[in-house]
Amino acid sequence: MNPVTVIPGSSPIVLAQPHSGTFVPEDIRATLTARGGMLADTDWHVPQLYDGLLPDATIVRAEFNRYVIDANRPPDGASLYPGQNTTGLVPMVDFENHPLWQEEPDEAEIARRRKAFHAPYHAALRAEIDRVRGQHGFAVLYDCHSIQSCLPFLFEGRLPDLNIGTDNGATCAPAIEREVAMACANGPYSYVVNGRFRGGWTTRHYGEPDRNIHAIQMEIAQSTYLEAEEPPFAFSPDKAADLRDTLAEVFAGIESTFGELA
Repeated sequence: MNPVTVIPGSSPIVLAQPHSGTFVPEDIRATLTARGGMLADTDWHVPQLYDGLLPDATIVRAEFNRYVIDANRPPDGASLYPGQNTTGLVPMVDFENHPLWQEEPDEAEIARRRKAFHAPYHAALRAEIDRVRGQHGFAVLYDCHSIQSCLPFLFEGRLPDLNIGTDNGATCAPAIEREVAMACANGPYSYVVNGRFRGGWTTRHYGEPDRNIHAIQMEIAQSTYLEAEEPPFAFSPDKAADLRDTLAEVFAGIESTFGELA
């Protein structure tokens, strides 16, 4: 199994999908708890949600599950949100603080997974960002995420429907953040800019506006497009159709900034 799928496109936009994969090697799956085997923290159906919205975009998708190793965490395992509950490079608990492993992987095993999965994903993502920037003079990395809307271990209350992350404006041109926020404001969904999720390692690592690489994360509450936020985490075409209308406006907003970025 190739750990990463790359679909090259001609647009300046690169869609990163680090958490939608469901592949778990058998030797790793055998060490998960029964709860861990549910893969509940997957970004369910994100490829389907975005499919066709931006036909010319490049897609870089991790096929491995985030429980194997989290492609949106720094390779050294440093916390993205010091002082707040979060999960690590190889998560030991799920988003509800339940143990994932019958026996936790040791440092050697984490290093093996980093080499086999995390590194190839980011090598592919870097290559596509550099290719797109070389072609257009700039690149826009849009990091696609989703999460359950209520997770007390991670945040209080209910998450807004659309959560825009730019690390407090550091990872992209102001115009991109502004246009994405405006598109969200014009739709029927609640939204926030740089709230609980202000961009993971992907956004923070690659977003270098001074080098003409702009990065923005979109974290979507799964209640907006799933039938229910529980197994079997079924996709709702009706809900998704409405959400896709708003996401299409988000992309139109990003595209309207290209003249400023070139």
